[in-house]
Amino acid sequence: MSLMTFDAARQALLDAAQPHNHYELLPLLNCDGRVLATAIDAPIDVPGFDNSAMDGFALHLSHFDAVPFDLPVVQRITAGQNGHPLPADTAARIFTGAPIPPGCNAVVPQEEAEAYDGRVQIKATINPHQHIRRRGEDIAQGSQVLQAGQRLAPQHLSLAASLGIASLSVFRPLRVGLLCTGDELIQPGQPLPPGAIYNSNQFAITTLLGRLGCSVHDFGQVADTHAATLAALQQAASECDVVISCGGVSVGEEDHVKAAVNELGHLDLWRIAIKPGKPLAFGKVGNADFIGLPGNPVSAFLTFVLLARPFLQKRMGTHALPLQAITLPAAFTWPRADKRREFLRARLAQQADGTLAVALYPQQGSAVMSGLAWADGLVDLPSDTVVHAGQSICYLSLDSLLN
Repeated sequence: MSLMTFDAARQALLDAAQPHNHYELLPLLNCDGRVLATAIDAPIDVPGFDNSAMDGFALHLSHFDAVPFDLPVVQRITAGQNGHPLPADTAARIFTGAPIPPGCNAVVPQEEAEAYDGRVQIKATINPHQHIRRRGEDIAQGSQVLQAGQRLAPQHLSLAASLGIASLSVFRPLRVGLLCTGDELIQPGQPLPPGAIYNSNQFAITTLLGRLGCSVHDFGQVADTHAATLAALQQAASECDVVISCGGVSVGEEDHVKAAVNELGHLDLWRIAIKPGKPLAFGKVGNADFIGLPGNPVSAFLTFVLLARPFLQKRMGTHALPLQAITLPAAFTWPRADKRREFLRARLAQQADGTLAVALYPQQGSAVMSGLAWADGLVDLPSDTVVHAGQSICYLSLDSLLN
């Protein structure tokens, strides 16, 4: 059976991802990090009235004379206070955000004027309508300000509040069931018997799901038997929108996940031409989507970030961005080409001339988590490719993949 290419697998996952249609109306302060379910059109103009962009003086000039010149100051207007009509060739003391009085055709900043004895001397050249913020110049009533699928951040909530919107319709968090297979797994904090390993995948995948805003249901460690795997998958699928397993999707005698998924549903793809991470599975268990991650911790982390994460983003109603690589010189050599597309743990390094290059962690094994903790990015290396020092390579920052 030939391996599916990385791009084909990623596209297949995205094509299969259907945004769920369960949403709820929440107060603004409860919406940070949630995904907007319905677009927002502005119910009002912003600003809602002409106002001053400066602390200074509102002027009603019948002609724009050469400076300096004097005008009488006939009123004082603060933010939240409406002024009276301004007679020709008079001024009003005005503050930032205060409504422009009828008749005003320019505002002069206080730094360019001098007040004395109920008058103001204008020292700088005045242009018609300067420093006046017009009604609706920021946001026009009826214009779309937030798109459905937007992951809401503080600036979006501030924008909604500025429009008088008190609550937003957001998608319900996606319910993701997580199970880890393997008799060799031990929880951190427990004594480590001979031949056992600590379960690091549970902590990596749970926190990655949490960062996405998923509701994580942990179904714990599953014994390496067909019956236990079948029961765990069945329970997770009955309670969750998506089921993710770690381990058990390879071809070993103790790898029971593939057979159990086929018994309860079906697999649509299995085994990807990437390194690390070849044994990745995707399909259905009952009505739930299923993603089977490899058991090796680096493979599990990278296949989640590169393939599962964009699938989950689309399922949550938001938009999965394409990989955002930048081109930089390699500060390493890679003499051994592989038939699979490789994602190598790497870090930006400053060269002697001050420019940036990409350094490589010396050990690239799929179980070497120290390299992933050391790295700030990945080298995206096409199949059948060797690298010489100084050669241009594609670098993916982990920040761009995780945020």
